[in-house]
Amino acid sequence: MHPTCARALRRCKVACMFGAFHGKSRSAFRITAAAAFVLLPLYFAAQSQQTPPQLQERGGAAAPKVESVQPLNDYQRSQMESWARDFADLHRYRAANQELGDPVSGEHRVVFYGDSITDKWALNQYFPDKHYINRGISGQTTSQMVVRFRQDVINLDPDVVVILAGTNDIAGNTGPISIEDIEGNITSMAELARAHDIALVLASVTPVNNYTPASQRFFADRPPSEILRLNEWMKAYCASTNCYYLDYFDAMVDGSGLMKRALAEDGLHPNDAGYKIMTPLAEGAIDKTMSSR
Repeated sequence: MHPTCARALRRCKVACMFGAFHGKSRSAFRITAAAAFVLLPLYFAAQSQQTPPQLQERGGAAAPKVESVQPLNDYQRSQMESWARDFADLHRYRAANQELGDPVSGEHRVVFYGDSITDKWALNQYFPDKHYINRGISGQTTSQMVVRFRQDVINLDPDVVVILAGTNDIAGNTGPISIEDIEGNITSMAELARAHDIALVLASVTPVNNYTPASQRFFADRPPSEILRLNEWMKAYCASTNCYYLDYFDAMVDGSGLMKRALAEDGLHPNDAGYKIMTPLAEGAIDKTMSSR
């Protein structure tokens, strides 16, 4: 506050409080009050432009800076009502799980668990001699998959679960999430599988590209560097916990580090050529995992 303003305000306060008792003249009081009337708006205007002091926590330490909340994107707005009713989409496979029942004698049950890349994978077409169970749900993140892991994996009592997840986390489908928190969700699913004697095949996040108009949106939300970072962690995690790391990425990436153009029209979801590359890799991983049980 300007010194002149401060002095005038102090005089005004004194005049108001004690002027009548000390015999101050009415004219002097009117002059002081008039000055205050002019200066008070300037004072409050100046105060409004100043940055308020940071709140202090107990002990005098500065309170942590709170990050601004990011606005919802179009996808999130479209899903809000559904998430409010059933965040993990548990109803999607509830009836199918009940109809499936327990494994029969000699059955080696395998569950493919993931997002749209799994959901769109017609397992009976690509694995015609197998009875693999598809429990993929388009758009899902690991935060949702952890919630439904008991219903859609554990309760089915499989020998093996093939988890393919992470691309939608990187895209922020259910909100911003760090790579460390994605790793934490995957670790939780892996530990749940291990606790229930379910062998784990952990698949890499597949690459993306921006070669077509349809691929631009998906590519913008999925930085290749983040995909590589998560895949490196998965590979190291499997090496340290004895799960099988299924590397789709290396088989589908081109010399530029992106998804081969011929494998996905939209740069993210594999087409028939893409699934034909993934199928023998998944089959080999399942066979090796089964033989080690």
